Amino acid sequence: MVIGDILFRIQSRTLRGAVVIVLAVFLAGCEQPPVQVEEIVRPVRYTHVVPIGAAQTRIFSGVTKAALEADLSFKVSGTINRLDVNVGEQVAAGELVASLDPTDYRVMFGQAEAGLEQARAELRNARANFARTRELYENRSVSKSDLDNSRAAAESAAARVRTALQQLEAARLRLSYTRLEAPQACTVASKHAEINQNVLANQPVVTLNCGDCAEITVDVPGVYIGRVENGTEVEVTLAALPGEVLHGVVSEVGIATDGGRVAYPVTIVLQERCEAVRSGMAANVALVISSGDSEEGMVVPFVAVGEDQTGRFVFVLEPTENEYWRVRRRAVVVGGSALDGVLILSGLEEGELIATAGVRRLTDGQIVSLLGQTEA
Repeated sequence: MVIGDILFRIQSRTLRGAVVIVLAVFLAGCEQPPVQVEEIVRPVRYTHVVPIGAAQTRIFSGVTKAALEADLSFKVSGTINRLDVNVGEQVAAGELVASLDPTDYRVMFGQAEAGLEQARAELRNARANFARTRELYENRSVSKSDLDNSRAAAESAAARVRTALQQLEAARLRLSYTRLEAPQACTVASKHAEINQNVLANQPVVTLNCGDCAEITVDVPGVYIGRVENGTEVEVTLAALPGEVLHGVVSEVGIATDGGRVAYPVTIVLQERCEAVRSGMAANVALVISSGDSEEGMVVPFVAVGEDQTGRFVFVLEPTENEYWRVRRRAVVVGGSALDGVLILSGLEEGELIATAGVRRLTDGQIVSLLGQTEA
């Protein structure tokens, strides 16, 4: 039955018009093209397939710091009467950074000097008395006990002189402690006090950053630390210096963990651009580590290998005509665990790219993009 027959059978002119409108809307809707849903390209982490015995580059994060970070403080308490340095200012070795009002310590130094003079006078008197008593004893004019008493008095006076000398030295040191000097050529990193402020002994006043080039300390897991040696050259990238790759050298390799962690501290000293690197900059250190394994095969991270009813597999990334990549599922033969991941006996070739995260959510033929240049 066609639409004309339907309209002919409808007797009511008004009803016939309503049906025409409804059919027109229906037919117009049928002619619209289907809505196209744009495919979402998912980014994935990846890594290159390498032989099990090959050296691999591992990225470790850290923060730059000065070769020497010194919190300068006075060894005595007092009122600051001089603090002329400013943050970012260069100070030379031995240069005065800050000083305390020395009045009280000069008074104590003077008292110590007076005490020493008094002790020396008492010593001279005691020695003269002992000499007279000894002559009288030789002439049998005094007893042996008188001689012993005069000798003891002279020895006691000598001891008081030594004590007075020590007190004078202590007073001299306390007076010298009112001056705060730079231990070497440094840069003022921060100030923690101001002029006329009362400070306690050992209270930080100024923080100095010293040394020619900054250092970076990174935490290296225990499985790698045995293959890191002093003098190893590394590459360093800084967020503050985009596009630049700096060279550094491993200067210290930790032999114990810190604070119950399973990683060991490794210190790297930068070899260039020292003037542009400041303390507190985020840094990534690329450290080349040899696996040391003698087996044959390829090694991939544990998270790159999936398994289902058909066996174990990985997702290989193949380039497309544009900047995207196509996921291809590939069966692999696993030979066991390696130090850096899983040993693959067959199914992969050196240099291929494989996905290393979200393997269970990928499908064969899916289009993806590479997540930056960070290897898992």
